[in-house]
Amino acid sequence: MSRWLSSSGAAGAATLLSRILGFVRESAYAAFMGTGPVADAFFLAFQIPNLFRRLLGEGALSSAFIPVFKETERKEGVAAAWQVGLACTWAVFLACTAICAVLLIGVTVLIQFSNIDIHTELMFRLMRWMLPYLPLVCVAAGFIGMLNARNHFFLPALGATMLNVVMLASIWWLAPRFGAELHQQVFALAIGVVVAGIAQAAFQVPSLVAEGFQFRWLSPWKNPAVREVARRMGPSVIGVAAFQINTVLCQSFAYTHGREIVSSYNYAVRLMELPQGVVGISLATVLLTELSTLAVDKKFPEFRSTLTEGLQQLIFLTLLPLVLLLTLSEPIVRLLFERGQFQAASTQQVTLMMLCLSPSLLAFSLNNVLARAFYALGDTKTPMRISLAAIAANFIAAFVSISLMPKAGLAIANSTSATMQCFLLFYALKRKQPKFDLRALFAPVLRMSLAGLVAAVIALASFWVWNRWIGQAGLSARVGATFVPIALASLGYFLTATLLRIREASDVLEILRRRRKRTDAAPEPTQTSG
Repeated sequence: MSRWLSSSGAAGAATLLSRILGFVRESAYAAFMGTGPVADAFFLAFQIPNLFRRLLGEGALSSAFIPVFKETERKEGVAAAWQVGLACTWAVFLACTAICAVLLIGVTVLIQFSNIDIHTELMFRLMRWMLPYLPLVCVAAGFIGMLNARNHFFLPALGATMLNVVMLASIWWLAPRFGAELHQQVFALAIGVVVAGIAQAAFQVPSLVAEGFQFRWLSPWKNPAVREVARRMGPSVIGVAAFQINTVLCQSFAYTHGREIVSSYNYAVRLMELPQGVVGISLATVLLTELSTLAVDKKFPEFRSTLTEGLQQLIFLTLLPLVLLLTLSEPIVRLLFERGQFQAASTQQVTLMMLCLSPSLLAFSLNNVLARAFYALGDTKTPMRISLAAIAANFIAAFVSISLMPKAGLAIANSTSATMQCFLLFYALKRKQPKFDLRALFAPVLRMSLAGLVAAVIALASFWVWNRWIGQAGLSARVGATFVPIALASLGYFLTATLLRIREASDVLEILRRRRKRTDAAPEPTQTSG
């Protein structure tokens, strides 16, 4: 437990740094563009290349590749496993380059020959600039998958910081050089996306070389390892692609109902992705490697116990940020975004989105872990079918809710479909592994919920007191209105969890104690005379 939780903590620490920089980037976006038509055009244009980042960079590729890599490593050795990685890298690069070329031609035709309004044309022109990001980020995902398979998590996760660093440079340094108007300057951000893709891939190269990976041409055609990864990846790609295509369609529909909905939803999603990335994705990434090894060795009792412990730890670590987002959305949004082009009305709109989207945080995190449990067992079809059912539900809910409540419809539909998907994955896993005891989760989750309720009361009460006696005028007051309730609620959560003897709290505290001991035991730097 502590071993993979520590690995998850390493990946989570790198992800946390990336997400913090991501918040700086989103705050810079907000001040630069606000929630107007240019912001909507940029965020909608980025959906297409971002679709492939979601498709390969955060799911299907790693989930299919790591089990094949580990199996080859166990049976044929490390050298053979590197051959698998090299062949898959070339396959991904060639396939994504071909897709990029087709999309570039299609977008160019749309711009030249279709009758579209000025904002939609801006969106397509931005998309055309950003499309080369597609093969770059997919190759980076392949590199990260190889490093994860070799039990490297911190540096691969740290590579995402490159995107944020480059994008910040494009906002603060490059954009002013593109003209005086916002619709001209925004193209600097599109160029920054492509440069960031190059940086993300290049960042992984030194670690790969140090592990023994050698770059050379290796034909992926008719390669049995590539075929096996593609076979396993196929259902996952269908499921994730359907979800991302559905996201693009729903946001395009919302785009027709108002020029601030897409950007407001984007800012709310970024807020939710901080805990989801630090806890959910990091823990799921580490668990996939562990569960894949147990499944290969046919150690199914250990597989089930590890999965149960992982789910309990995930729920414990996700419940606190869920409570904080539900109770403190407004001061968080105001602190992070309200400046420049992002005004008070934008804060209210993003807060509404956040309140409707927050309930899906726990469901999304659980879905990441549960889907990887199926992947580790070599079953990619079941998560695909469930994902398609959830996508259909999201599509219907989005069109109904956007029509009735345009400013909150996207978030409501997202939360509804994610929760449904979570229940279906639990049900399918119980059928696949009948000895997987879901009842073991009930008692600890009930105690965690009580700790979460205590945290919610403390957060609301402390924010009310701060707002009544100090207010939120000025940066220091805004910082206090956000972080004082967060600190008090977090302290209350962990104290309550300790009093209720929730084991997951002890696990986290034990890891912190070990790291403190290692820090205290580190030798003092030797002084030399001069």
